[in-house]
Amino acid sequence: MPREEREERDHRRQRSRAERSPEVREKKSREGREERSREDHEERSREPRRAEHSREHRKDHEKREEPRRRPARSPKADAREVARSAAHHVQLLTGKDPEVVTSLERREDGWLVGIEVVETHRIPESTDILAEYRVQLDDQGDLVSYRRSQRYSRGRAEEGE
Repeated sequence: MPREEREERDHRRQRSRAERSPEVREKKSREGREERSREDHEERSREPRRAEHSREHRKDHEKREEPRRRPARSPKADAREVARSAAHHVQLLTGKDPEVVTSLERREDGWLVGIEVVETHRIPESTDILAEYRVQLDDQGDLVSYRRSQRYSRGRAEEGE
């Protein structure tokens, strides 16, 4: 082995031994703890500012939203919830899967929803027998009444078209 390679190898061994000495390990350990401590301190010093910013942002957002809010009289269901509730009630009462919501009307005392159901499946599908159910729900989306309002074949055009 050439002399330069031997010197390089010996130098690496000496450096390796020195790094394994207790003094060097302790120094590296101390430096690592100090670095972690600095990072933790920096992170903690940023947190209050984030929280403060978040609180201020929420307050601003609440102030902007305030004029849009209605006075709360009782919990009310929105149109989507009402339509889902009406379809669910029809399914439970008739045992048939609802096809589509045909109408949705907000009334003084609640909601009136039209739900279309396939009552009889036929081949071809254009001859299926469909029915429309009128479902009345209160403000919270609970069932008040339901009835079948009409029955027709799928291929029949609606009046007024």
